Amino acid sequence: MLVESLHNTLQIKKGDLFVKYRQNNIKIGRVVSGVLRGFVIDEDGNEITTHFYQEKDIVSGNYIPNVPSSINIEALEDCTITTANYAEVMSYVNVNQEITDIINTAFHKLNMQLQSRLIALTNLSSVEKYKLFLNEYPSLINRIPHYYIANFLGITPTQLSRARKQFINKCK
Repeated sequence: MLVESLHNTLQIKKGDLFVKYRQNNIKIGRVVSGVLRGFVIDEDGNEITTHFYQEKDIVSGNYIPNVPSSINIEALEDCTITTANYAEVMSYVNVNQEITDIINTAFHKLNMQLQSRLIALTNLSSVEKYKLFLNEYPSLINRIPHYYIANFLGITPTQLSRARKQFINKCK
C-alpha cells in the first residue's frame, strides 16, 4: 500500500513540540495515539490554543508544504504519530485515490472545526461553547487540562467551571 510506504513512526513525549512556529513545514503526520494542541503566542507572550489533534487526525504546521509553520504543536500526552514528507504526500494528491481521500477528509474536518470555532468565539455563550467543545471533542474532556480547554474556547478557567456546572444542571 502506497500510504504505508511513505511514512515513519515518531514518538513524542508529553510537553515536546511536533512542530515549532516558523520551522519549515516539511512533515505531515497522522496521530496514532495521544493528544496534541496547536497554539500561537500573542504580542503579550500569551499562548492561545487554536486546535486539538487526537487519534486519526492529520497534523501539520500548516496546510501548505515547505513554508514556515504558522503555529506550534505540542504533545499534551505521550504521542505516537506516523509522519511523512509533506511535499511527497501532496505529489500523490489527485494521482492516488487513497491519498486524495485521506487528505480531502482531513482538510474537510479541519475546515468544519475552524468554522465552528470562529462562530463559537464570536456568537456563543460560555455554556454553548462548552457544549460545542463536547460535541466536537467528546473524548478530550478528561484527557487534557481544563485551562487549555478554557483558552481554546476564549474564556477563563472560572468561566469554564461555571459553564460546566450550568451544563450539568441542564442535563439533570
